[in-house]
Amino acid sequence: MDLDVAQLRAFVCAAEELHFGRAARALSISQQALSKRIARLESLLGTQLFHRGGTGVSLTEAGQRFLAPARHTIVAADTAIAAVAGTNRPLRVDVWGHLYAPMRTLTQVASHAGDLMLGHGRDLTSVTTALLHGDIDAAFGRVHPPLHTGLTHRLIRLEPVDAIMSAHHPLASEQALRPDQLHDSILWAPGALDRLDFLHQFAERFDIPDRATSINLGLPHFLAEIAADPQRFSLLPADVPLPDIPGLRSVPLINPTPLYAWSLLWRTGNEHPGLHHLTATCAAQAARSRWLEYDPVRDWMPEPPKPLS
Repeated sequence: MDLDVAQLRAFVCAAEELHFGRAARALSISQQALSKRIARLESLLGTQLFHRGGTGVSLTEAGQRFLAPARHTIVAADTAIAAVAGTNRPLRVDVWGHLYAPMRTLTQVASHAGDLMLGHGRDLTSVTTALLHGDIDAAFGRVHPPLHTGLTHRLIRLEPVDAIMSAHHPLASEQALRPDQLHDSILWAPGALDRLDFLHQFAERFDIPDRATSINLGLPHFLAEIAADPQRFSLLPADVPLPDIPGLRSVPLINPTPLYAWSLLWRTGNEHPGLHHLTATCAAQAARSRWLEYDPVRDWMPEPPKPLS
C-alpha cells in the first residue's frame, strides 16, 4: 500500500483543526479538494477516519490511531526533500505576536546568527502549519498550549511586562503595582482572549473579571484606545518602545512580576545547520543579558505548553 503525502497532510490538518473549512484554508486548497483527498485516503485504508455530522467532525478510533504515524510520515517525507534540496540557503525564520514587537529580541542576535531570511506569521497556528509543511525552518514568539508533538521549542528570553493605562486611570500615579490591584479595571485585549493565552491566564490568575476586546490594527491604534478610557489597561513587555501617544502611562508590575516568555520553535528533525547556529547565538546572548532569570517567589509565568497528543 503506497500512501500519498498530500492525502496525509489533508488528514493531519483536518484532525488538528477538526474543521474541514479551516484545514482547507491552512493548506491553501479548496474544501472540496481537501474532502476528496481524505475520502481517497479512507478508501485506500478501507476504514473511516472521521465522524462527519452537522455539528462538525471528530476522529474515529481508527483516525486516532492513525494520527501520530501519519505525522511521522510527513516529517520523514519533508526531511527527505530537504536532504535533496540541500541546506545552502538562508535559514527561514518567521516571527509572530507583532503587537509585542518580537523582532526587538531577534534583532539583537540576528547579526551574529548567520544567513537569515526573516518573515512574519499571522499567529502561532499559521506558523505551526508553515513549520510542519517545511515552508519555514524556525519561528520566534510566545509558545502556548497546546503545542504540536512534531515541534521542538527552546526558551530564549523572559521579559517583565508593565501595565499600560490612561494617565487618568485611578492607579496611574503609582510607581509600581501588584497585579491584583488591577481587579477593578478592564483588561483590554487586541483580539479574542481564547487566542491570547498570556492575557487570558493573567486575568484568571489575578482575578480580573472585566475584560473587553478590540481589533488588532497595530500597536499605536491599540494604545490610543487605552489612553482614551480611564478604566482600561493592558500588558506590554517593559522594553517595547511606546509610540508618542498623549495621555498614556506605563507602570511596572511587582509582587509578582509577570514574565513574557519568548521561544524559538522548529520542526523536530530539521537538519539545517543554521538552526544550531541560531540557537547557540540566542543562548549566548541570553547568558550575557541575563534573559532567563526567574524567581518563583518574585515572578509569575503562565502554565507551560503541553504537547498535542
